[in-house]
Parts: sequence; C-alpha cells; structure tokens
Amino acid sequence: MNTKRKSDDRKVNEVELLPQSVRDLLKLFDAEHIVIGNGEVILEQSDGISTLNLIRDQYLNNESLLRLIRATRRSGKTQEVTMELPRGPIGAGMHDLLVRVALIGDDGLIVVLIFDDSEMRRLDSIRRDFVANISHELKTPIGALSILSEAVLGASDDPEAITRFATRMQSEASRLTELVQEIINLSRLQDDDPLKRAQSFSISESIKEAIDQSRLNAEARRVEIVYNNDVTSVVNGDRDQVTMAIHNLIENAINYSPDSTRVAIGVNESDGICEISVSDQGIGIPEKDLERIFERFYRVDAARSRITGGTGLGLSIVKHVVTNHGGDISVWSVEGAGSTFTIRLPLLSESTSHSTSAVEAK
Repeated sequence: MNTKRKSDDRKVNEVELLPQSVRDLLKLFDAEHIVIGNGEVILEQSDGISTLNLIRDQYLNNESLLRLIRATRRSGKTQEVTMELPRGPIGAGMHDLLVRVALIGDDGLIVVLIFDDSEMRRLDSIRRDFVANISHELKTPIGALSILSEAVLGASDDPEAITRFATRMQSEASRLTELVQEIINLSRLQDDDPLKRAQSFSISESIKEAIDQSRLNAEARRVEIVYNNDVTSVVNGDRDQVTMAIHNLIENAINYSPDSTRVAIGVNESDGICEISVSDQGIGIPEKDLERIFERFYRVDAARSRITGGTGLGLSIVKHVVTNHGGDISVWSVEGAGSTFTIRLPLLSESTSHSTSAVEAK
C-alpha cells in the first residue's frame, strides 16, 4: 500500500514538473504525442493515442517504441523511425506511422510525436485504381441514355415507342444516380479515418437504423427481416459509417433473395470482438467468386445487378468501413442455399471508453 502511494506521489510530482510551455508547444504539432517521465511512466498523452493501442495501465506496451525511447535516453539524440501498427486486434487494416522521440530539458522527460501517414499512402494507391475503374463504369449508363434519347427523337410519331424508351431512360437515370451516390460514399470513406474522431455507440441501435432504411425494399419483395435485438454490444468508431455498412449487407441480402424468404441478423460477443452476421436464403455465390466479391465494381451476376440496380460498390464500401474500424469481414455461401456475411469489430475497451468520455467532456 505504501509503495503504491509513493509511486502515485512521484507521478504527481513529475506531472507538476512538466512545464506549461511544453504543453502549449505540443498543441502546435499536427501529431499525436506522449510525454514520458522517469521509470517510463506516461505523464501526458493526446486524445487520439488511445486508438493506437500503445498504452496499458499508464505504461507503453509496444516493444519497438520502448527500445526507441531507451536509445534516446542513452544517446541523448532524437530518434526517428517509420512503423506499422494494426488498426485493431483483428483485420488487415494498418496505421503507417512516422515516430519521433526526443529528450525535453534536463529532467529526463521524453516526448514521442506520432504522425499518421496511413491515409495519405492509402489514398495515393486507391485513387489511381479508382479513376480507372469509374471512367469505365460511368460510360455504360451515360452511353445508354445517349442512345435512348436518340431513339426517342426518332420515334416522335410512335407514342408507344416513346413510352418504352422513356421508361428505359428513367431506369438508366436511376442507375446513374445510385452509382454517383455510391461513388460519393466511397470517396468520403477514403478521405476519412473514423478512429480519429471515434465515439462509442450501440451496435443494436445501428442495426435497427439499418433495418428501417431497408424496410420498404423488404416489404416490396415480401422478405422478412428477423433480428434478435436483445444485445448490449458497444463499439468505438463512426456510427453512420457502420450503419451504412450493415445497411449495404441487408440490401444485398434482400436483392439476391427470392420473394417471401427471410433475412436474419445476429449479434454475438467473443474475446472482445463483436460479430454481426447477415444471412439470407438467396441464390448463393459460386466458390470461384468468393475471393473477389469485395473488389470495387465486381459483380457475380452482371445481368441480375442491372435488374436489382446494383452498382458493384456496396460490398467494397462495407470492407472499407470494417477495415478502417480495425475489424474484418468474411462470407460463407453455398449456391442455392444462401449466404452469410459476418462483420467483426472490436468491442469498446475500458481504456478507450475513458478516453472517449474525456474527449466528449471537453
């Protein structure tokens, strides 16, 4: 008990020694920061540090960073490295970080500045592919509208033909509108890191909102949406993005299911992970297509996509959202028996919860 009190008193004294001028200076950097005292105790950290999972019980739990700090203490020289950190305990999403470590004054205090280059590097790669893909996808509906408009002009004396061509034009215009909206959605996701302004939210509320958005489509297809909402799972991130991802999976399940079938949504928790599954009784996905269905503009059945209004971007958007939240997505499917898509997201941890509460209180 006395040892703990002495340790706490020493930490308080070190915090008091941290000059206000240093705190003010750190605010000027466009970077996350950690200030470390003697005994490698963390004295101060910026709000966004909690999303990097570098700290546990006021101590660093990253060996690479600890070695860098110790090298700085020994040499007295500023150290700089680039490093990768997982965005969460699961999934392939990574933070690309530039880390600088330097001594402050003569009191043995160390500042760690962390610049996240993930978005810049990722965007450079994504935009190159995206521009090439989107130019091709936009040509199809625009070309169809051009041909149909010429057909309408040529059928000025045939009211039935005009009606038929005008109906097709409406369909192509709707398809173009949906495609442009999906492009906007994907562009927003690519320009945004949800963990930098994350807030805690209920997965159940997100699912309910996604179901409400799909209600009209489900009723038109006589598809029943079943959801056991007796869950209390809480995750950290952007609620609107996660809701959009779940909505895309529900819409996908409805569109690829026969009439008068069922779409089931389930939620489970295991080892700090929240699993959200969306299952349908639809046509299923051929095994050869399973590895490609999350690619932008990839369609298993192009003809059916035209009928349902699919853009080929829905599942790509889902994967972007999940990966950016430090999670992953998987699919199980058998042709003729249906499909199950499962999103896995990290549950809100106690340390993240405290950090989020502090941010909201400011």
